[in-house]
Amino acid sequence: MNFVNDMRQKAKTLQKRLVLAEGTEPRTIKAARIILDEKLAASVTLVGKESDIQAVAENEGVNLGGINIINPLVSPLAGKYAQEYYELRKHKGMTEEQAKKEMGHFLRWGAMMVHLGDADAMVAGAESATADVLRAGLAIIGTIPGSKTASSCFVVQTTDKAWGVDGTLIFSDCAVVPDPTADQLADIAISASQSCKEFLGVDAVIALLSFSTKGSGGDHPNVLKVREALEKVKAKAPALVIDGEIQADAALVPSVTDKKAPGSPIRGKVNTLVFPDLGSGNIGYKLVQRLGKGEAFGPFLQGFAKPISDLSRGASVEDIVVTSAVTLARAK
Repeated sequence: MNFVNDMRQKAKTLQKRLVLAEGTEPRTIKAARIILDEKLAASVTLVGKESDIQAVAENEGVNLGGINIINPLVSPLAGKYAQEYYELRKHKGMTEEQAKKEMGHFLRWGAMMVHLGDADAMVAGAESATADVLRAGLAIIGTIPGSKTASSCFVVQTTDKAWGVDGTLIFSDCAVVPDPTADQLADIAISASQSCKEFLGVDAVIALLSFSTKGSGGDHPNVLKVREALEKVKAKAPALVIDGEIQADAALVPSVTDKKAPGSPIRGKVNTLVFPDLGSGNIGYKLVQRLGKGEAFGPFLQGFAKPISDLSRGASVEDIVVTSAVTLARAK
């Protein structure tokens, strides 16, 4: 499979509406032009002061024709958005005055567009910290029903088509939750199963990874956490094909599975790897990427009620275009 091409084609077919919250950011403005020209979205909206966006576009040689621009500070939707934000956050002690002030922020505005259905997907992060993008998404869009955890995944394409789906696997979570609890790990696994379906087009077969396989590592707290997560996943999503705690070789190599985890339901079928913590996940995907000469796409946020993506602050224009295509491809 060619992940990027598949996602671009899916985005073209779906024709959803994209909001790029960092509307005055030069790479973002360039990406907006490409996204619209390639017909990856039905519409593209930049959030920010129109004169500022126009000045950057002129400096970068970008034609803004056909691109929507919304300034939260003067938009006729400001009152509606502020009221909705107040209703969402009043249980946290927010006042109506605070809501009016905070809705002027570009990240919250973009998230509210998605929440209220004025856009189908949001991409940001080229000039904002991941924590700020997550906060806006969690406060306004929220997580999927039954989950309290926002997390991430990478789509990893290896050079060996024997692994996963034609050489491609889901790695999760490698970017958001540093040390997940058993409950969070269960949420991550369930979200990763949805990412597998959306990105790879197949039902997930999940390995809950550990340094231990079926008790070989004793009752270390990190092992017990993974075992507990497995039971929680089975209770919440009994149809998922999943096993753990299991070492990477036992999860991926059938001959090792037979020795270490005989009878495992994931034998020879794993396409989704769920790591026990951020350290192992981040190290794992980078080792495959660098030593294994694989390609890693992401991180893509998962667990949100509607599509939202975070960018690296070092993202290229092409990175923004690809992330936008992926995010649009996830929009229902």
